[in-house]
This record gives sequence, structure tokens and C-alpha cells, in this order.
Amino acid sequence: MPTITKLYSMEEAAQHNTNDDCWVVIDGKVYDVSSYLDEHPGGDDVLLSSAGTDATEGFEDAGHSKTARDLLEQFFIGELDEPPPPIPKLEIVYKKQEDNGIVGKVLNLGKENWAVPVAAVGLSVAVGFLYLRKK
Repeated sequence: MPTITKLYSMEEAAQHNTNDDCWVVIDGKVYDVSSYLDEHPGGDDVLLSSAGTDATEGFEDAGHSKTARDLLEQFFIGELDEPPPPIPKLEIVYKKQEDNGIVGKVLNLGKENWAVPVAAVGLSVAVGFLYLRKK
């Protein structure tokens, strides 16, 4: 026989937010952690601050171990009747910091912009060589 999972609304989960009756929602699953408040390694205030809410982000940010995730399953009482909105993926963008000094400008020159300075140095060397040769 298939197991029937009880469905809860977020409004119903939100009503369970006290020391004696503490529910949290993680990844669309509802957990009654009332009996675990005193044993939680981070203290009961961590769980109570998430009581009756979707605690997915806080749970994931805390970096819980596989053991903690397995332990969580014993407090499972049902699922949300509607899935939670997906957590947006974090996109890290590196912005290159520009140096406005002369050294920064020279180092940031592309290959195509090196032709003029190299030509000027080459011309200077050639003129200097011809000048010294006449003496």
C-alpha cells in the first residue's frame, strides 16, 4: 500500500511557531521539530526564529552535514500543498578594477595599441645610431 503524505498550507505551518509547537518548512517538506529544540546544537533560538516559516535558505546556509539531514527526516510530518518558489541561483561576476595611473594605462594596452610606442622607440634608436655614426 502506498504511503499517503499529509499536505499542509504555508498558513497552517505558520501557526506552529512556539516553544511547545514548532514547525519548519525546508524544501517544501514540513517538519515538527518541537521535541528537538533542547537538543539542537545551534540552540533552540535558531529553530524558533524559523518557526512557522520556510527555513530552506537558513538551513542550506548553515551547511548541515548528511547526519543532520538524516536526523531531520525523523521529524517529517508532511509536505506543502504547493511547492515553494525556487531559490534563485547565485551568479558571481568579477569586475576588473581599473588603474587610472600611467602604469595602469600602459599595462592595459591591447596588442594593437603597442605598435605606436614600439615604432617611436625603434625610430629613436635608429636616429641615435645614425647620429653617433656621423661623429
